[in-house]
Amino acid sequence: MPALPATPGLSFKPEHFDEIAARPGAVGFYEVHAENYMGAGGPPHAMLTRLRSDHALSLHGVGLSIGGAGPLDTDHLRRLRALVDRYQPESFSEHLAWSSHGAAWLNDLLPLPYNEETLDRVCEHVDQTQEALGRRLLLENPSSYLAFEASTMSETAFLRSAVRRTGCGLLLDVANVFVSATNLRSDARSYLADFPLEAVGEIHLAGHTAEDLPSGPLLIDTHGAPVPDPVWTLYAEVIARTGPLPTLIEWDTDVPAFTTLLDEAARARRVLEGGRDARAA
Repeated sequence: MPALPATPGLSFKPEHFDEIAARPGAVGFYEVHAENYMGAGGPPHAMLTRLRSDHALSLHGVGLSIGGAGPLDTDHLRRLRALVDRYQPESFSEHLAWSSHGAAWLNDLLPLPYNEETLDRVCEHVDQTQEALGRRLLLENPSSYLAFEASTMSETAFLRSAVRRTGCGLLLDVANVFVSATNLRSDARSYLADFPLEAVGEIHLAGHTAEDLPSGPLLIDTHGAPVPDPVWTLYAEVIARTGPLPTLIEWDTDVPAFTTLLDEAARARRVLEGGRDARAA
């Protein structure tokens, strides 16, 4: 199965379709959220078919609820398989999170305690997903706003065990690492030093918003701002260790002009080409 190119990519936004169509190859790949394309046809599929004809494609799930306490939704898996078969994306990824409980679906990606019980459930769901889709899944590290007393292992140890037990890969969201480290008053570099980088198939970069609380800063992973300098610095340090990897600029709210996204992608390209300082003009 072809892999994503080790170049910058962008989240696909329909309002940018005409500019994208006029500039094939402006970035190496585009990412789409799977749940936006689970209908049978219409304008969304017409645009995605054209996009796929010119570009590599990363399919990113946001509603599978890999970490949910209940069983996976088999109808959701069936529709995912149909989408994968239709567009043959170079990559499929999901979140280490849960977003449903019974018949209730929540518009959020919620955190998990890291212990053996959760690990067994997540691995079972990853195995089921990979079998249903007939391909490897990339599991994304979440953004965190609290820690669980029930956790008995670190997030990196949890992810390493999930990779070993299921054969899945990882999607390293460097922005989430920075957000979580800030919110949990931990060290992002220590986290990355322990992260199983050999399993990473894709990287995400995004912006956030910040609130000042009496206890210190709280960062919210909004995907609605430029990638901040501390995240660029961490990203450059990761790439210095791994070499070039497919790198997505996520910008999902307050979406700017396409040229602004291209500027962010160009900054990522400079890092991928070997520069440790992404601030260079």
